[in-house]
Amino acid sequence: MNVKAIALILMAAAVPASGQGFAGLGSDAEGFEIPRPGPFDFPADHGPHPAFRIEWWYVTANLTAADGTEYGAQWTLFRSALAPHEAEGWASPQIWLGHAALTSATRHLAAEKLARGGIGQAGATAEPFEAWIDDWDLSDRMVARGEGFAYDLALSATGPIVAQGDGGYSVKSAAGQASRYYSQPFYAASGVVELDGRRIPVTGTAWMDREWSSQPLAGDQTGWDWFSLSFDDGARLMAFRLRGAGDFVSATWIAADGRPEPQPPGALRLTPLRRATVAGREMPVEWRLELPSKGLDITTRALNDHAWNALSVPYWEGPIRAEGSHPGHGYLEMTGYGAAGR
Repeated sequence: MNVKAIALILMAAAVPASGQGFAGLGSDAEGFEIPRPGPFDFPADHGPHPAFRIEWWYVTANLTAADGTEYGAQWTLFRSALAPHEAEGWASPQIWLGHAALTSATRHLAAEKLARGGIGQAGATAEPFEAWIDDWDLSDRMVARGEGFAYDLALSATGPIVAQGDGGYSVKSAAGQASRYYSQPFYAASGVVELDGRRIPVTGTAWMDREWSSQPLAGDQTGWDWFSLSFDDGARLMAFRLRGAGDFVSATWIAADGRPEPQPPGALRLTPLRRATVAGREMPVEWRLELPSKGLDITTRALNDHAWNALSVPYWEGPIRAEGSHPGHGYLEMTGYGAAGR
């Protein structure tokens, strides 16, 4: 996400969020590896990095049915280490968490799975690539189900993998917290979604984020707003705002051929335009994004204002449409909003 971490540590070890960033992600990384600049090592980097405290495989898909109805699908696998060492079987310190969701203009359904590492219930392999938790699977297909919904989507890459930040070294704060971060923003998706017992053929696009770190947030950063946008002209944009004592904004412009262009500080302006009351929180569901160097001036609107994942760590995640200079579609994730919002 993205800055995309959801705090497995909070669920697995009950780490308090206060003073440690959103959901404990700013807590001490002592004993774990720290991300450093350098090239990726593929295919190995598609698989787990157990020396780091947290990582995730994160896919969001914007889908359309034959009648024009829009849907969004999310598939996520998080890994969190309770200790900076590895062991076999039940002694493994790895905790795995899966999130899945399906969104329409009128419905948003989400589900969660939790597993212990070392026993085969959840995990990931680099080659051939596969990530799974129970019967949820991500490979060249994206498969999950929960109460009232399911999806089975084929994924086909139509462009290259994109390194975020400085060649994959993504800085998250003025203090220098960082992650290793790459995306595959060029997936074609097709298959079936099920909603309340109806099977609906769909086609569309998908975006995968891969990130690992040991302390990706500063202690004062309470949450983030993360955008992945695919424009009709083939370009892409990844952007996030980390909220803290001083907001930290980062963005990568991705040309239609996949060339990433990290944007300098201050280049992207993010302005909330409209708020909605979501699960007792005032949250910005419409935004203006301005990137003058690319002639970008767009408004994004949520397909469903109430795309709230009421899971162990609750957050907002849903499909959005972009209007203005660069029409398109994408996904928005918002975390760390309290009852008063911000």
